[in-house]
Amino acid sequence: MSFSHPKKNPYAPLQIPEFRSFLTGRFIFILGLRMTSTVIGWWIYLVTNSPLALGLVGLSEVVPALSLALYAGHHIDKTEKRGLMLRCLIYSLICSFLFFIISGNVVKARLDSWTIAFLIFAVVGLTGAIRAFLGPNFSAMISQVVPKEILPAAAAISSATWLIGSICGHAIGGFMIAFVGIHYTFLFVMALTATAYFFILKLKPKPVFLNAGANPWKSVKEGLKYVYSSKEIFGAITLDLFAVLFGGAAALVPVFAKDILFISAIGFGWLNAATDIGSIIMVTALTIRPLKRNQGRILFYAVAGFGACILLFALSKVFWLSFLALLLSGCLDGVSVIVRSTILQLKTPDELRGRVMSVNSMFINSSNELGQFESGVMARLMGTVPSVIFGGCMTIGVAIVTWFKAPSLRKMEY
Repeated sequence: MSFSHPKKNPYAPLQIPEFRSFLTGRFIFILGLRMTSTVIGWWIYLVTNSPLALGLVGLSEVVPALSLALYAGHHIDKTEKRGLMLRCLIYSLICSFLFFIISGNVVKARLDSWTIAFLIFAVVGLTGAIRAFLGPNFSAMISQVVPKEILPAAAAISSATWLIGSICGHAIGGFMIAFVGIHYTFLFVMALTATAYFFILKLKPKPVFLNAGANPWKSVKEGLKYVYSSKEIFGAITLDLFAVLFGGAAALVPVFAKDILFISAIGFGWLNAATDIGSIIMVTALTIRPLKRNQGRILFYAVAGFGACILLFALSKVFWLSFLALLLSGCLDGVSVIVRSTILQLKTPDELRGRVMSVNSMFINSSNELGQFESGVMARLMGTVPSVIFGGCMTIGVAIVTWFKAPSLRKMEY
């Protein structure tokens, strides 16, 4: 099959049936995953009335995710990716069933609030372990489904699909809480995970590039060495790590919704989705009209602007302004997503994809949970609004310092 140049036809990867099945399965899974995170945020704050508990949710997920990330990269490279993905989806289905049981009336009647909270933390920890394998595996799979000449377009479409699933999941999660309750929402999540399994099942088994008998420690070091030696990859993911770590205001959205903006579960769902709505607007725009020059400089401007939006969110006392601040932060985050994902897909050799994507997952995905923990702790120590102001200022500071410390990233173009 022949393809036009991706800048002329940004949707060329969609001509491939297998890529469409991959996108559909990933979209449906992310939809359920984001619904789950939205419900858990509301649920845990409803049960404990504690911002610190929201931080502990993030910590519960990030500890196993970080602990397993490097080994997961080695395992992904030496394992057939489709089969591993299907197994991870089954484990995710089991976790959703456990949430369904914990949220039932029997558990609620017999256990106190913090015991229920710790059961939630335990299952969240299991999802973190699963995510250590599943997230990088999804990213590594893209290059095995589409030809390299249309890989940048495929990366952009994949990012857009992920964000659409995230937006819909957050928003639908809020509606589901309002109309069917926390308990029955998890039944819907289970149905979504099973449907995602069906679409991934349509993919063909993929070749394995790493010898199954390869030494795990040597393999892990090889992946780390490659990431560190590639200044563009290392610089981009490091900048994003600290921006997300300090700018994690999203973790405190349940507190802002309930105690500052005084909005319903539906309003909370939309506020929770605002960042992702902004991201998909920007990702869609950049998919149609890709950045052609000065991608490095634009990345820095986007991170600094993200920090400014977090400051605006912290100071807002009205729903529409808070929504707008998070929407704009999402637009700027979308720039970072496109630049970073394109660099990763173009510069990573096939035999290292699992390990490089796992390192990226450690830096980027886990920074969300670390940021959630940091936000919960700082909210406990400083108060909710001051902690978010602190995070916004730190994000701007990180962008300024990195601008001077990483000139190669600032001058980067692709």
